[in-house]
Amino acid sequence: MSGASVRPEPPPWVLAVNGGSSTLKAAVVDPGSGQRRLTAYAEAEAGRLQMRRGDEVEERSLDGRDQAGLVTALVAALRDDERSDLVAVAHRLVHGGALVREHAVVDGQVRAALAQAAELAPLHVPAALGALDAARTALPDLPHVVALDTAFHRDLPEVAFRYAVPERWYADLGVRRYGFHGLSHQSVSEQASARLGRPSDSLRLVTVHLGNGCSAAAVHAGRSVDTTMGFTPLEGLVMGTRSGDIDPGVLGFVAERTGTGLDELLRTLNHESGLLGLSGLSHDVRVLTEAEAGGSAAARLALDVYCYRAAQAVAAMAVPLGGLDALVFTGGVGEHSARARAGVVGWLGQLALVIDEERNAAHGEGTGGRVSPPGDGSPSVWVVPTDEELVMARVAAALVG
Repeated sequence: MSGASVRPEPPPWVLAVNGGSSTLKAAVVDPGSGQRRLTAYAEAEAGRLQMRRGDEVEERSLDGRDQAGLVTALVAALRDDERSDLVAVAHRLVHGGALVREHAVVDGQVRAALAQAAELAPLHVPAALGALDAARTALPDLPHVVALDTAFHRDLPEVAFRYAVPERWYADLGVRRYGFHGLSHQSVSEQASARLGRPSDSLRLVTVHLGNGCSAAAVHAGRSVDTTMGFTPLEGLVMGTRSGDIDPGVLGFVAERTGTGLDELLRTLNHESGLLGLSGLSHDVRVLTEAEAGGSAAARLALDVYCYRAAQAVAAMAVPLGGLDALVFTGGVGEHSARARAGVVGWLGQLALVIDEERNAAHGEGTGGRVSPPGDGSPSVWVVPTDEELVMARVAAALVG
């Protein structure tokens, strides 16, 4: 037997494309180790693409300001070796609709089915499909995979996903609760299991994704058993510009009094409500926290309602769990705003949840860790940075082998 060494196989690098309504995050990820070869961030309004390779940072100006333009610029900025080493491209899609319930390799049939979901998440799906089409054009020889936010919630029990509406709405139109932010809820529930040193099949978690979009999920034994978002991402918590839960009778009342059409009413609930509507100042928790410190009563009210509604959801999510082992915050606000976390937990003394002020302040920059007092036997409270791109890469690797 010769003494020649055997060179290890290179990692199956996956390009994970995670688009929002006006931003794009991306990474070239090893789905096994989670190693990043490249991370990128683009913001349409700023017209800039930033790419990081280790300590090296590159910035480029952007011409295209939509998701398709951002993805085209990203692919063009890849180096030859980065492009040639890719085995797949994974795309986050908020909603797969009634026809695409599982993560899937994209072909003509899947792409056509996804188009039907566009009206269910108008802030995200049309833009994401534009990005998907642009990436398939730029990288035609690679398999493209959609990693669905709805897939983590696909096994909700019927008692959780049914609305109390006529059966024909469900049977003929697919009106039911789908749930969203699934990649994030899956990511942090898996990480929480490791941080707590307990197998996921023994854990009862409430995961709270707070950002411009917000949702909570009840995760039992690693599976979602209930969540706050429903048929569209408008249901549930107060969000940056989205109202969350509202009496549908309000729509008829406002329409009758103002003559406003349904499309405009829905646009208002999606784009002019939430923190922005309550405060009249901003949808950004950072801006509102600063305004609150400066004495703004409107900012205080907006933040208080935002936290109160999230706390109500945490308590509701504990019902299907039959108890609670840990509360996990994630998302841009959940990871970075000590004010928001304290505001939520402050309402939850009946669940024996407590914030340690010093720990909470120390994790205000999203580094992750426990923010409740240690070792008192009560449910613990954690900050866990989400890693949607790693979940996406693993989904793609599993689907393409």
